[in-house]
Amino acid sequence: MYQFSGKLKTFSLALILIGLVGIGYGFYSAPKTVEEAKEIIAQQASHGDSHATSHEEVSADGHKSEAHGESHASVDGSHDDAHAEHVLHQLKNKPWSAVYVALFFFLGITLLVLAFYAIQRVAQAGWSILLFRVMEAITANLVPTSIVMVLIVISAVMHWNHMFPWMAEGVFDPTSPNYDPIVDGKSWWINVPGWAIRSIIYLALWNAYRWFIRRNSIKEDTANDGGKTYKLSYNASVAFIFVFMITETMMSWDWIMGLDPHWFSTLFGWYVLSSLLVSALTVIALVTIYLRSKGALPGVNDSHIHDLAKYMFGFSIFWTYLWFSQFMLIWYADIPEETTYFAMRFNEYNFPFLAMVVMNFAFPVLLLLNSDFKSIPWFIVIGGVAILCGHYIDIFVMVMPGTVGAQWSFGIPEIGAILFFLGVFIYATFSSFAKASAIPTGNPFIEESKHYHYYNIEHRGEGSGDHH
Repeated sequence: MYQFSGKLKTFSLALILIGLVGIGYGFYSAPKTVEEAKEIIAQQASHGDSHATSHEEVSADGHKSEAHGESHASVDGSHDDAHAEHVLHQLKNKPWSAVYVALFFFLGITLLVLAFYAIQRVAQAGWSILLFRVMEAITANLVPTSIVMVLIVISAVMHWNHMFPWMAEGVFDPTSPNYDPIVDGKSWWINVPGWAIRSIIYLALWNAYRWFIRRNSIKEDTANDGGKTYKLSYNASVAFIFVFMITETMMSWDWIMGLDPHWFSTLFGWYVLSSLLVSALTVIALVTIYLRSKGALPGVNDSHIHDLAKYMFGFSIFWTYLWFSQFMLIWYADIPEETTYFAMRFNEYNFPFLAMVVMNFAFPVLLLLNSDFKSIPWFIVIGGVAILCGHYIDIFVMVMPGTVGAQWSFGIPEIGAILFFLGVFIYATFSSFAKASAIPTGNPFIEESKHYHYYNIEHRGEGSGDHH
């Protein structure tokens, strides 16, 4: 039975504490008044910051302030105040956005590990049974991340943050100067009660399946009921996959596309799915490699690792295909309502946007294309870290333009949020793994997983003369 070591526990708690300090610093250092925002704008201008001198900035409440080529010095006072207020909203959104990016990244990874686990059960795959307890342990992170997401939902509904521009006052009121006819046309879907209720339903359904399947999985080990418990887990997993595909798509609309309410893409749900799925597979591989190195997974061999790496490689290509499909079609059609999404990212997020494409495509191809490399743990760790960094940047570039516009940066709040959720992930995952047997002995396909191997991997380095 695996023991959650004191050192690892202390390390995870230290990450949580350091992360909280970083997040707290982000909220403390955010400007509180328009005057403070004006000082920041002046500092940016004096340093020649391109963020502050862009001709058009999208505000946190969804409106645009246009400079028409005039310098800030020649703009009248009212326009100057309005611009400063826009920037104030964006700067106040920064610590919230830092937390939101990291939260969505870790919550999404945990959710997709749960979905991949359900797929393995429905497919009645034999190779992955020895990894079941690893996947179940990772999904324990769903509870704390869901709790934080509920707090984010409450904070948005209470207007403690302004990340979702369609929640601004007067957006749906035709008599208001803030009226937005485009968003109002989507009010049947984009409305505060509906958004909040759907968000709670998503989280409740995911956590309900996680609780049920974890309980049943442990019960399978001692159940002597002719496979009834196993069949119940199978049927629940079939239902969950159906529910997951619907809720994941709607979640991507509500939680990510809702940050840019004027823009839409029919491919977006699949795009978010691919980004989170390849990240989830990478996390499964990294946790498996770590636990195996500690002797906690005696039955897992290089062939299991090889298959995980194949999934990492394959879904990296799938992500690239979806990214290119979405980008190319929007670029080729050149419809202003669609191109504005990528125009902002090319103009203000050029480096992370392009770096993300390289990290999520070039790195996996170069590192994992060779079949032999897919079963070398340290090689997979290097590729995995690059993949996770790249997909974090992917989420960053999805979220930040709609919440902070041109006022983005990567600093203490962003690092703090990553460390906080990483600490929570480590604590939840390894404490959960220590609470059950590492081998699901009651699964009917367990022997197939124990004897699973590729001949060329298990006999790597041997010559033909070794088999005479």
